[in-house]
Amino acid sequence: MPVTLEMAGKGTTVTLGRGKIIALGLNYSDHIEEMGRQIPAEPVLFAKTPNVLIPDGEPIVIPPFLYGYGFDEVVVHYEAELGVVIGRRLKSAGPSEAMEGVLGYTCFNDVSQRNIQKSDVSGWFRGKSLDTFGPVGPVVVPAEDIPDPGRLDIRCRLNGLTVQESNTSRMLFPVAEILSYISGQITLEEGDLIATGTPAGVGRLRDGDVVEVEIEGIGVLSNPVVDRGA
Repeated sequence: MPVTLEMAGKGTTVTLGRGKIIALGLNYSDHIEEMGRQIPAEPVLFAKTPNVLIPDGEPIVIPPFLYGYGFDEVVVHYEAELGVVIGRRLKSAGPSEAMEGVLGYTCFNDVSQRNIQKSDVSGWFRGKSLDTFGPVGPVVVPAEDIPDPGRLDIRCRLNGLTVQESNTSRMLFPVAEILSYISGQITLEEGDLIATGTPAGVGRLRDGDVVEVEIEGIGVLSNPVVDRGA
């Protein structure tokens, strides 16, 4: 469902969830290593649906239907990511033009249901698009206030313990290249959200956990976890 966030320092808001959510997989080499995958030659794209979006403070819900499959264990992971909010239409944009189309930046948690992600014939779509599996916020920081999104510290904390710690300079594909690549194939529109991939340290979410995504210059996105099947 749509989520409305404050534009930091602007006295205005922006609503996400009326457009596309396009995410990158395998965009940090240390995460590629921990997942046992090969370094990709080009950005790895997948979609998340708008129903994933929840704001700061709302619960990530692990749904009970997952327990009907007979998995040895139901595995849901957090993934701390930099989110890029598109401010105007981009089609076949070069890197410089693409950056001019950025409205702002936010924190994103690409929550992932691993059992389904690994087993569905169709790929990652369903495991990435369950309800509440896309916390976003707490605000959108205008692009002019973050002149270099490629030099931001990014962290994830689980119950107060730091479990992911990196910097966006370690992305294989930086923001400008990501947006140029996507817009050359899929037209980007105002309000679209791009999730730029996660560093190493992904891990399991359980009932009662609190997960926080913190990005330098943006703030802290915090969400509790509720497991309806536990």
